[in-house]
Amino acid sequence: MRILMLSWEYPPQSVGGLARHVEDLAISLAHLRHDVHVLTLGRPGQVCENRENGVIVHRVEAYPVHAPDFLTWVLQLNARFLEEAMILMRKYGPFQIIHAHDWLVAFTGRALKHAHRLPLIATIHATEAGRNRGLYNDMQRYINSVEWWLTYEAWRVIVCSQHMRQEVQGLFQLPADKITIIPNGVYSQKFRVVAVDPMVRQRYAAPHEKIIFFVGRLVIEKGVQVLLEAMPRILTACPEAKLVVAGQGPMESQLQNRARELGISHKVYFAGYIDDHTRNQLYHAARVAVFPSLYEPFGIVALEAMAAGTPVVASETGGLVEIITHGVDGMRALPGNAGSLADNILAVLQDEALAERLRANGRRLVTEVYDWENIARRTVDVYQEVYSQYRRTPWPERPSVVARLWRFTPPTGAEPPREQPLPLAGRYDLPQRRAALVNQRRGRGEG
Repeated sequence: MRILMLSWEYPPQSVGGLARHVEDLAISLAHLRHDVHVLTLGRPGQVCENRENGVIVHRVEAYPVHAPDFLTWVLQLNARFLEEAMILMRKYGPFQIIHAHDWLVAFTGRALKHAHRLPLIATIHATEAGRNRGLYNDMQRYINSVEWWLTYEAWRVIVCSQHMRQEVQGLFQLPADKITIIPNGVYSQKFRVVAVDPMVRQRYAAPHEKIIFFVGRLVIEKGVQVLLEAMPRILTACPEAKLVVAGQGPMESQLQNRARELGISHKVYFAGYIDDHTRNQLYHAARVAVFPSLYEPFGIVALEAMAAGTPVVASETGGLVEIITHGVDGMRALPGNAGSLADNILAVLQDEALAERLRANGRRLVTEVYDWENIARRTVDVYQEVYSQYRRTPWPERPSVVARLWRFTPPTGAEPPREQPLPLAGRYDLPQRRAALVNQRRGRGEG
């Protein structure tokens, strides 16, 4: 199948887990011999079109017009995406599936669906209401409405966990048969390290220190503030512990200040952004990886830690509950509870037999359940089911708006056609009436 994926982030442009998900899914689909194109945000100096691991990646920049706010920038980016997508349709088309990832590309996805009469599939990775535990201002309510609109326009909505299925069904009132659960995955080989580089380790901790590792965005829903509150109790029982926090976000300075207030700043290293090599080295150097999220649709970082053979402690929330079996392949703490988090971290630090059991079972879980090839095949099944349903509708038989415009050639040497009165019609005929009026005006050279 020929698939066009829309995602505002794609490596090396990476803000959260979405970029990694789209990259791994696209590569896995390409390995299954599907023709995959990704339209994404680019940076100055990047190649606009490039084949990467079998995927054709098209990178564009938003219009160079100052946007007064984030939402205006998103609209400008979608206008640029749509402009590029029109070129891709002429150059590579026809595509069979449009796959939009999250609300930031909703406008492009919806426009391509209707302009080219193609089935649109949407993956909802997280929701605005879930991230903020409610909707409290106009911006949040606007984003929520765009998310609803995207799920309404999509032929099928993919989510990564049962938790997310319940969330989108409750928020957007979607029929149950419109939602498909396909979990995230991980390429285990990406996280295998033959040996830890002592120079990398020494950058973050002394040789005798036991590293507690967190990696993720520094935002309230990731719960790093809870981990800091747990550290005094951990250090009392295990003075050789050292917390390494990798990632960036709006809470960074607030978290650093809190570490100073708690008197633990000498035992907390804020590493900022780290590259994949350093991340993998720290996974292997760490005694435990901790993900104390307050909201987590899935928790792909937990799979990464398991793939690296690092014992995991995570909050008992969202998709993490569906990944981790307590005491078998990870430990689960009460969300937002620093005492519970500290107890579970100490259990791993102080019980080597438990830590080894978590390592072995975590690796096995990733290999057997969350392998990307299996996940890609399940995604293809959705594509094929949707495309089969689409072929049984009148849509493929009727020329798209774009096709009609491409085929149009104004009459030569003849009197321009006169505009005929449009017949009366009900509200559901408005698109047809509008199209007829556009064609009449184009015939006169007015549009």
